[in-house]
Amino acid sequence: MTEFWLAAGLLLLVALSFLLIPVLRGRRAQLEEDRTALNVALYQERVAELTAQQAAGVLDADQLAKGRDEAARELLDDTENAEPQRLGRLGKPLPLLAAVLVPLMGLGLYMHFGASEQVELTREFAEAPHSMQDMTERLERAVEAQPDSAEGLYFLGRAYMAQERPADAAKVFERAAALAERQPELLGQWAQALYFANGKQWTEQLQTLTDEALKADPNEVTSLGLLGIAAFESEHYQQAVDYWNRLLVQLPEGDASRNALQGGIERAQEKLKAGEGKVASAPAPAPAPAPVAGPRLKVRVELAAALKDQVKPDDTVFIFARASSGPPMPLAAKRVTVAQLPIEVELSDSDAMMPSMKLSSFPEVQLVARVSRAGKPTQGEWIGRSSPLASSTTAAQHLTIDSPDQ
Repeated sequence: MTEFWLAAGLLLLVALSFLLIPVLRGRRAQLEEDRTALNVALYQERVAELTAQQAAGVLDADQLAKGRDEAARELLDDTENAEPQRLGRLGKPLPLLAAVLVPLMGLGLYMHFGASEQVELTREFAEAPHSMQDMTERLERAVEAQPDSAEGLYFLGRAYMAQERPADAAKVFERAAALAERQPELLGQWAQALYFANGKQWTEQLQTLTDEALKADPNEVTSLGLLGIAAFESEHYQQAVDYWNRLLVQLPEGDASRNALQGGIERAQEKLKAGEGKVASAPAPAPAPAPVAGPRLKVRVELAAALKDQVKPDDTVFIFARASSGPPMPLAAKRVTVAQLPIEVELSDSDAMMPSMKLSSFPEVQLVARVSRAGKPTQGEWIGRSSPLASSTTAAQHLTIDSPDQ
């Protein structure tokens, strides 16, 4: 803030110069005017002296004329560099009064209408925070200065969650969602904060929020992760696996949360293999979102017997549909592991990788299943492909992974 006031002071000095310089120039003009008056008086005195000398018979007419001419030349020499007389001036009091009132008025207007708080916040955010508490306090001041900023509220909510203050975070995310027209990401963050603030108890409000978020964006990551957690906590392990697999496909390679998510999926699968968990028909606290309209391709994927000794149980398997004629990127995808094969999955618009690229956007597609040890959907070791089929196909399809991926 000190730098700001120094800069403001320099600008004030520049502004004062425009007011005070005319005053100084006025004083100089006055001095020039006084000197000119003195020279005129001396000229008149010299002419009177010459006239008196002529009357006394000391000078003749020619000498008088020469004396007058010489006195006139001296007067012109003294006055030719003088500034012309100013016909109108504001006078000394008014510029000096303006020099005092202008900065005072400017300061008053800035303190009332200005953005000194935003300037200070900008300076603070330019420096690295000393702690999480320091960052939270800065965000609180930013939200106080700009209460209608959904972005500021979002970051404040994330800071509260990092400090394990879910109740405060829920209030902030609720405000942000209202300001941002209930964007899916903010609805998911709001639901997550409420879930932890309520002691991990699933409620109707949470179900409504996650349903709304996934209806607007079927791949909204926070809602998918939260539904998976709620399903796991309620011992609905298959639902947890389904939600988390949908989430895993959305995460980029190298994401720090991928390992933790994969670990959760494996624990849920172990519970299923051990026969634990509640049956699918039992009431679940986090049912799947409402069915998505559009194509629904059912496919059973299995691994060729000849390849079972060449893959590992934890190798990643990507199952996806892509356009037969169009971009090579998947239109809908699911991610499982070799240990889960054979498996039956369903691909629909809710599994779209991008909102603008869905199954319903293309009349003909191809089904693909790929084994990738590196976990990359675009390249792997083994692959299985189907023949082109209509995206509106309702009959179950069969896909065998049996060929080298080239």
